[in-house]
Amino acid sequence: MFESEVQIRVRYAETDQMGYVYHGNYAAYYEVTRTEVFRRLGIEYKEMEATGTMMPVLELKSKFIRPAKYDDLLTIKLLLKSKPHGTRIKFEYEVYNEEGTLLTLGETLMVFVDMKTGRPTEVPALIHGKLDEYFS
Repeated sequence: MFESEVQIRVRYAETDQMGYVYHGNYAAYYEVTRTEVFRRLGIEYKEMEATGTMMPVLELKSKFIRPAKYDDLLTIKLLLKSKPHGTRIKFEYEVYNEEGTLLTLGETLMVFVDMKTGRPTEVPALIHGKLDEYFS
């Protein structure tokens, strides 16, 4: 299993009239977390796309337990509970506030796609090279 975390401070523009983080912003939080964690591993989306592979979202899920609010410092934990295989990779997320209270559970299922054909393709060797050691 692989896990890492990223911190994001809630901006005023990300909240709704109730003062809670608007639910649609969680997709962006998950993306920031994925991108930053991959960067730390030495995997850059830009590099992957330059080799002809993109990674669009196939499924997105969120379960809201408690609200996040303006100026909260959120810790978003990213978990890969299983080794990426075939054409897909599943990311799971846990969002905590500064007190360590679990606020939200999330999940994105991504599919690797050949940019020329638009068809699913195998997990790139770059991804395996950086993540395989966590699943031995």
